[in-house]
Amino acid sequence: MKKLLLAVLAGTVAFATPAAARDRWTPEQAKAWYGPQRWLVGANYLPANAINQFEMWQPETFDPARIDLELGWAQKMGMNTMRVFLHDQLWEKDPKGFAKRIDTFLTIAHKHGIKPLFVLFDSCWDPDPKMGPQHPPIPGVHNSGWVQAPGAAALQDPKQYPRLEAYVKGVVGAFAKDDRILGWDVWNEPDNGADQYAGQPANKAQLVTQLLPSVFQWARSANPAQPLTSGVWQGTDWAPGDKHRPIEDVQLNESDVITFHDYSWPETMELRMTKLEAYGRPIICTEYMARGAGSTFDGSLPLGKKHKIGMINWGFVDGKEQTRLPWDSWQRPYVLQTPTLWFHDVLHTDGTPYRQAEVDLITRMTAE
Repeated sequence: MKKLLLAVLAGTVAFATPAAARDRWTPEQAKAWYGPQRWLVGANYLPANAINQFEMWQPETFDPARIDLELGWAQKMGMNTMRVFLHDQLWEKDPKGFAKRIDTFLTIAHKHGIKPLFVLFDSCWDPDPKMGPQHPPIPGVHNSGWVQAPGAAALQDPKQYPRLEAYVKGVVGAFAKDDRILGWDVWNEPDNGADQYAGQPANKAQLVTQLLPSVFQWARSANPAQPLTSGVWQGTDWAPGDKHRPIEDVQLNESDVITFHDYSWPETMELRMTKLEAYGRPIICTEYMARGAGSTFDGSLPLGKKHKIGMINWGFVDGKEQTRLPWDSWQRPYVLQTPTLWFHDVLHTDGTPYRQAEVDLITRMTAE
């Protein structure tokens, strides 16, 4: 275990900007990192018995045995990465304990040959996150307990930015040289409006666009050996010569490796892939696979293989997150009857496949 991590676990470290904070990787440095990697295939991961980031990581509900079981299922089908969300409030309350639980998770993941991509901030769903006991899932509703990081109050309050800076520098610094980690996704869908909830800042996109460069800087100041990224997710105007939204300029100009989301038909996914290839950097799709929207394993996974692009689908095991239900369940909860077609997720809660053919495809393609 690295010296800085030991200091975190002992509660004796003071986080400061290293003297040799690195620059953004060049395309050649990014390719040198990506070259030795196996073809990256995995899922966005939340244990079946957790409704959100808090339930996954809080000491009262952190469940290494369940995580070990589920990551064993992932290993068996050939997955080698998982995208896993953290939260700033967990670090603020107990950095030593949170770092210890992250280390425990990494030990389990490493045992199963899985390198996680950790997500630091996220603009999706509930803008008012509160630690402690979480509410039960809302019947029939997709992702009814997921919380934003930071919450709307912190995003609108510059006085809280030093706290956010301490979190980024602290967690990245603690694991900056840990080769069990694939990378750091500094902000998920940063300008997502999260329209399902009231209380969103009217100028949310502007606030995040102003803060995101600082988040990259904070993370980079810890001199991580792993890449930094933030994935573009709206539209298809992503090529170097296209007209980008301001947030996309930050994401594309600051990321060591390029990441993107795609929940569309294969033709659109391949268009996005080819546009992003023009940057000459490794590419990872960090969200895809929404069966009801036309995004499937058999349509998307072969494109990732063809273009040498990592593929991380949304959802692994059906559970309290309820992402087998479609997005429109927020307008029309599926209380009386669950749709036959699952929207996300690969496995039932007991580990049996939703569709055996999908698991067979993943297993076959990751073994090639």
